[in-house]
Amino acid sequence: MLENDHSTPAAVAVHGITSADEKCGIAWCESIQLNIDSQSRWQLQFDADTTTLIDQSRDSDTCGYALTIDWVGGKAGHRRQFGGGRGQPLAKAVGLKAGLTPHIVDATGGLGRDAFVLATLGCSITLIERHPIIYSLLYSAHQRALACTECCDIAQRIQLIHDDASQWLQHHSDVAQVIYLDPMYPHRNKSALVKKDMRLFRALAGDDQDADQLLDTALSSGAARVVVKRPKGAAPLGQRPASSAVSSKNTRYDLYPLRKIQASTTGNNIDE
Repeated sequence: MLENDHSTPAAVAVHGITSADEKCGIAWCESIQLNIDSQSRWQLQFDADTTTLIDQSRDSDTCGYALTIDWVGGKAGHRRQFGGGRGQPLAKAVGLKAGLTPHIVDATGGLGRDAFVLATLGCSITLIERHPIIYSLLYSAHQRALACTECCDIAQRIQLIHDDASQWLQHHSDVAQVIYLDPMYPHRNKSALVKKDMRLFRALAGDDQDADQLLDTALSSGAARVVVKRPKGAAPLGQRPASSAVSSKNTRYDLYPLRKIQASTTGNNIDE
């Protein structure tokens, strides 16, 4: 998830279910340089193994909404078991096929659901999130997945990084075979169509005003392919036409192939 205003640091109120949880929460915020403000609109609630974001505002449509990222159960668990394997559009978009499982950099972490699906399919993932509050939620989800017997092997394929993706890509140009971007979707006329967790994320992080710049950085990073997730009817990111696209019912994956993706084990490749 990108941020709208780099100059304004995020701040949260911290609440622990127990006093020990609250001490751990304060220590966590200090470790990632996340400012603590008891009057903040945003509260991070900590318990033994779960971090939850709560909107404490009184005049927003997400007032009182509590968000926890969960990769183990719920929709993520169902998608892990019944998501369609390598035949699903996401897998096709990043180039998954027999004998080819590329390393993927997901440069817009967000909820991390697509990253976890790709890890489920065998990909090694570098998951980057720069917003400290969203990173806190992702870290909690990752730790719970690592502790889950059914999910630990999948979670071990994910490296979670707290950093600005544009800067990180400039210093790690040899890492990614595929770069995956899922910037904030454009505003819809009917706000009811936007899920509440995405409305909360937009209120928290703002619009992704530098998404075009991130696409430029990704295209010049040395990756073999860049994939951008868009709403099916939306214009391409930065008005930059894609070479091709993979579509599902409501989503379009725009493909920007730059060279052949090399299979890391067999030496095979796919033609772009």
